[in-house]
Amino acid sequence: MKVAVTGANGMLGGEAVAQLAGRHEVLALGFGPGRPPAPDGTYRWVEADLGDGVSVERALMEFGAQAVLHAGAVTDVDGCEKEPATAWKVNCGGTEQVARACRALGARLVAVSTDYVFDGACGPYGEDDLPNPRGVYAQSKMAGEWAALSIAPDCAVARVAVVYSGRATARPTFATQVVEKLGRGEVVKAFDDQFTSTTLAASGAAMCLELLLEHVYKGVLHVSDETVMDRVDFAKRVARRFGLKGAIEGVRTASVKLAAPRPLKGGLKVSRARGMLKNKPLAIDEALDRFRREWARSWSA
Repeated sequence: MKVAVTGANGMLGGEAVAQLAGRHEVLALGFGPGRPPAPDGTYRWVEADLGDGVSVERALMEFGAQAVLHAGAVTDVDGCEKEPATAWKVNCGGTEQVARACRALGARLVAVSTDYVFDGACGPYGEDDLPNPRGVYAQSKMAGEWAALSIAPDCAVARVAVVYSGRATARPTFATQVVEKLGRGEVVKAFDDQFTSTTLAASGAAMCLELLLEHVYKGVLHVSDETVMDRVDFAKRVARRFGLKGAIEGVRTASVKLAAPRPLKGGLKVSRARGMLKNKPLAIDEALDRFRREWARSWSA
């Protein structure tokens, strides 16, 4: 099958390309630095900008995609608040590009979205709970969900939260910063009033690809890890998995100058995915065990 992945130089998109390579004919689309590693059965790489209105759609049409995992986005929450035009061009307009191509090709589409579409007043949230996005990032991603579902006839939206990976090629995340800072003897500061789910990139990619290639489900599905916790708890769990000692200090979100609002009582309910998918949402201990193994393989190579 011809399978395309946008955001292929990101964490979840890169994992998806690695899992697809050798099993399907793969088109990896990304913009900017970094490409996923190319295992046996390599993929075709095309640089295309989700924000330019044309290049991604054109690449998908030329490839003749039969299925598309749309993982590309601007995910810098505060950056989106500072540059709203870019956020809307990529997160909404870019999704429109992808959805238009999928409609024209008759291709299956899974668009990756975020827990930030909820306001964090009373989480964790299920798929049927009403979104109330706050801030440019959240609003542009919500608009992207609507665009995907309304334009592409065969479409599902997969929501994730706090994606992280232990692979050396992945960008830094809160989880990797915990490991690095504690390893250097530095203090880790984390929000103690923000509750969220997390998503190990390899697990999230596996669930998204199963949804894309093995199901006809249409609508929204939550595919994060299953444990909801505050950031301090997450940092402490990471530290324990790596056998690291050191100070982890809780701080309030209100004490930090943030450009964009954060949902505080967030998190995603994943019972629907657990009942539907062979690749199950991970409990936090299993997710962090895998994260540690990824880290060990990457940094011992």
